[in-house]
Amino acid sequence: MPRSFFTVRFFHMQVVEPLLVGGYKIIQDTDFYRFTSDAVILSRFQKAARGEVVADFCAGSGIVGLHFYAENSSVSHVTFFEADEALWKMSCETIALNHLEDVFEAYHVRVQDIPVQFIEHFSLILCNPPYERREGGFENADAAKAPCRKELTLSLEELAACAKRCLKFGGKFVLIHRADRVAELLSVLRANGLEPKKLQFVAGRAHKKPYAVLVSATKGGRPGVDVLPTLVNQGEL
Repeated sequence: MPRSFFTVRFFHMQVVEPLLVGGYKIIQDTDFYRFTSDAVILSRFQKAARGEVVADFCAGSGIVGLHFYAENSSVSHVTFFEADEALWKMSCETIALNHLEDVFEAYHVRVQDIPVQFIEHFSLILCNPPYERREGGFENADAAKAPCRKELTLSLEELAACAKRCLKFGGKFVLIHRADRVAELLSVLRANGLEPKKLQFVAGRAHKKPYAVLVSATKGGRPGVDVLPTLVNQGEL
């Protein structure tokens, strides 16, 4: 999240932070894993079609789905799926705070256990998943933050399989991931019938090596990917 954002005390360890678009606000926890600017650039990477039915996998406190809706208010519905109870509760509180109960709903569930009524239900799935392999990186992360960063409870292969399961034919799976895992990412997506159609690397500064990659993949899409110019994300933390 850009350092220019300000916070206002809400209660205990929670704060209310302005989204700086649409007049919406989001509830965060000062001692928990908080969203970064990567969530914002993900929400801006894909434009919505009118009436889009959207899911936010690994939703956390709801930043990606909420920001996407703020930028694309023509969507018909947004559903959060979050495995961590504390983050799920914050997403529910954020929905209520913004009076968006008619458009949003939130489920406390692992992505692997999403209910059967959501099979082939969504036209668009957004996801800011754990970036790190289970065996590498963030060894010293605390117990609350580690699952948000490492594939401790959800592997890349499981994530792609669940996206395929929940997408309608022709639906889009849009996510951000580590740039150095792009070959693995594209391979896993294609193995699950999710054809990469748009790709954009993300760098913290101009002429620097990218640290992340944005990908939009279509269920049942034809081969052929549009590679966009590298995005410079100066809010990268």
